[in-house]
Amino acid sequence: MADGITWLRVPDEEGLPSEVLELWAPSLEKLGFVPNVLRLYALRPGHLLAWSAHHDELMKGDSGLSKAEREMIAVVVSVANDCRYCIAAHSAVLRKLTKDAALADQVAADHRAAAIPDRMKAALDYAVKLTREPAAMIGADVQRLRDAGWTDEDVMDIAEVTAMFNFSNRMASGLGWAPNPEYETLGR
Repeated sequence: MADGITWLRVPDEEGLPSEVLELWAPSLEKLGFVPNVLRLYALRPGHLLAWSAHHDELMKGDSGLSKAEREMIAVVVSVANDCRYCIAAHSAVLRKLTKDAALADQVAADHRAAAIPDRMKAALDYAVKLTREPAAMIGADVQRLRDAGWTDEDVMDIAEVTAMFNFSNRMASGLGWAPNPEYETLGR
């Protein structure tokens, strides 16, 4: 592994475009480190910038889902895919957003037993099914979300966040991306 954090070459910071370094700045300021996903995805700077813009719109943009609810989806999808990087990173973000480390751990361990509303459990069940059995999805799966109180726009957001993390999990697992050790204590 290059630097022990990926199976590929880690890009040299000095050769990166200024847009990538600007993308790293808020993390350095708020967290004190650059998440490995940003460092490693910078091997293809244009891809990183496009992925980051889409990620930020999905996770921070206008939605009927709270930021914490979107992070819960990221966590359960990552657990379903056994993606070490994303489990560590998004569990940490969920801990920070909820200020409840125990809840974040519950969601990661078994969302059905977590102290979250049934409405959210339905969303997470949908995300897990879409992750594990995409060909088995049927209209009744969407109807269950409507019956739980989600709007069609919410359902689209649930599906898109699920898809984003299936993609991100494949990148991290397929390229051997290791999580930053700082995630372990973040939000605890």
